[in-house]
Amino acid sequence: MEQVRTRIKNLRGEVHKQVASYLARHYDTIYLPTFETSQMLAKKKRKLTSKSARAMMTWAFYEFGQTLQHLCNRYGSRLVRVTDSNAEVSYVVDLFDKEKGYATPKIDVRAAVFRDDKLLLVKEKEDGCWTLPGGWADIGDSPSEAVVREVYEESGYQTKAVKLLAVYDRSDPRHRHPPFQYYVYKLFFQCELIGGTATESFETEGAEFFGEHEIPQLSLTRVVPIQITRVFEHYRHPNYPTDFD
Repeated sequence: MEQVRTRIKNLRGEVHKQVASYLARHYDTIYLPTFETSQMLAKKKRKLTSKSARAMMTWAFYEFGQTLQHLCNRYGSRLVRVTDSNAEVSYVVDLFDKEKGYATPKIDVRAAVFRDDKLLLVKEKEDGCWTLPGGWADIGDSPSEAVVREVYEESGYQTKAVKLLAVYDRSDPRHRHPPFQYYVYKLFFQCELIGGTATESFETEGAEFFGEHEIPQLSLTRVVPIQITRVFEHYRHPNYPTDFD
């Protein structure tokens, strides 16, 4: 049961991040309902169905607001908190219930950023291990835009995507990723460092450059040793073609 709770929490956090990132990057002002959850979920007063009430608790609107505020501060957007009605909240919650259609792979983008022959890694708060900066591609972003955004959000560095190094099937056993609930394609980009300084984010607590033989413990759900080795090989041999499964 604890593993199920952890999985739900991780999935919820990823949804929060993607939605908040899209809003903060595309809108100057964002109006966020306050969602007085404790009052709205009280059985004697609420107008919500039991299903909507459970969904509200699962989606953790307060945590979403914190994530959105963090990204608004980073991108210079303005977050305005306003009151809202139960009926409108129910409508928003129901939208999350309507994802249907043909099953397709999720897209994970990762960046290989080098400085003085060393590779940029970020330390994940979730497991305390290190990974290439990256994450899920957002709707509305091209792959190169997604990876540049992820580098900036997770490390504070500004970059430019210059080459697609690899397209990997995460489920291919040669990569040795641990099992995952989604089918994922992983896109690795080489990115040129153009500015910025190392900063922490709500997901990461460090950003450092490491030599090939200095790599710390990796977050294996995100990147594995064979992939780190391969991006160093691409760095030494810039004429290598793109890898793909």
